[in-house]
Amino acid sequence: MKLTTKGRYAVTAMLDLAIHYENGSITLADISKRQEISLSYLEQLFSKLRKNSLVDSARGPGGGYRLSRNATEIAVAEIIAAVDETVDATRCRRKGNCQHEERCLTHDLWCDLSDQIFDFLSSITLGSLVEKKAVQEVSLRQDASRLIDSREIA
Repeated sequence: MKLTTKGRYAVTAMLDLAIHYENGSITLADISKRQEISLSYLEQLFSKLRKNSLVDSARGPGGGYRLSRNATEIAVAEIIAAVDETVDATRCRRKGNCQHEERCLTHDLWCDLSDQIFDFLSSITLGSLVEKKAVQEVSLRQDASRLIDSREIA
């Protein structure tokens, strides 16, 4: 099973929104700087996240993105699915044609593993991640680093 960059970045960007929720709408440029994710890549991801009703957007001054609902209501599995990722440990994408167009010996094992991973990611919300001490520490470090960078530019 491999979670691609698309899924990882989508979860990271959504967690960034959840962490900074109290600041109002957040620009993709801000997320890009804090998380070191390409702005054009974020634009592609947020188009899908918006289409799947996970974020709302606002244009103009003070515009940007916000979570469409409370962080405690958004599961990590939802975010991954919204950007067209799957959590699948099988080689055949669950079709059962893994070995000469037939099921392989371990097909059910990998399907069960995929189900366990999906259930695990479904049980984790952005809200629960925001509460983790390690996440808070990283966020504080990122915000402090960005503040130092902005002072050096000025």
